[in-house]
Amino acid sequence: MHYQLIEYDEVGSTLDVAHELAAKGAEAGTLIVAHAQTAGRGRMGRTWRSEPGAGLWLTLIERPADPSALDVLSLRVGLALAPALDPFAEALVRLKWPNDLYVAQRKLAGILIEARWREGHPEWVAIGVGINLRPPASEPRAAGLTAGTSRDVVLEAIAPRMRAAAARVGELTAVEVDAFAARDLAVGRHCLEPVNGIVSGIDASGALLVTVASANGAALTAVRAGSLVLEETS
Repeated sequence: MHYQLIEYDEVGSTLDVAHELAAKGAEAGTLIVAHAQTAGRGRMGRTWRSEPGAGLWLTLIERPADPSALDVLSLRVGLALAPALDPFAEALVRLKWPNDLYVAQRKLAGILIEARWREGHPEWVAIGVGINLRPPASEPRAAGLTAGTSRDVVLEAIAPRMRAAAARVGELTAVEVDAFAARDLAVGRHCLEPVNGIVSGIDASGALLVTVASANGAALTAVRAGSLVLEETS
């Protein structure tokens, strides 16, 4: 799918630039890319500095027709990115609910979705993605892509898939749920948050399914918000 690329050497956050441009009428498919960020943003208000040339930092502007699809958009984008990144990774790219991509138990990429609403409908959505070309020295648990991978080649591989994911409507299909299961980093593992139990996958609404033990036996719980913290394995 077509996209319009706007590149910067350095910005505070590509998400902030995307919101500024969208408010001025930027079309769906506008893609902001920066070589470096001084105030990159993540979930729960986390911020970081993105080193020049160390990764691919981008935000895609879309103008969605179906507000309900926003509930699963981060999962859909992850499902689009993982197979596109497989050829550049040392191992299968796996998914961690709700918005992370991993290689060999190390975080490779993250997704952050921010929508702006008007009169009960999303006026635009900014889809932020950060992908490590090489692991940052400050984060020993991070992964990178295969040495020598071109940022531009990765961008060409993922941008059309991101646009296609954003164009989908409704909840996740059975095919999408199965595709997530095939790459699920957490399924079968013990999690400490957002609830304590055994991860059992996701459902069509994008909720995390966790089997929680109680005095009356195990029960399947659907969680729709929070961060997934897994028990460390040796």
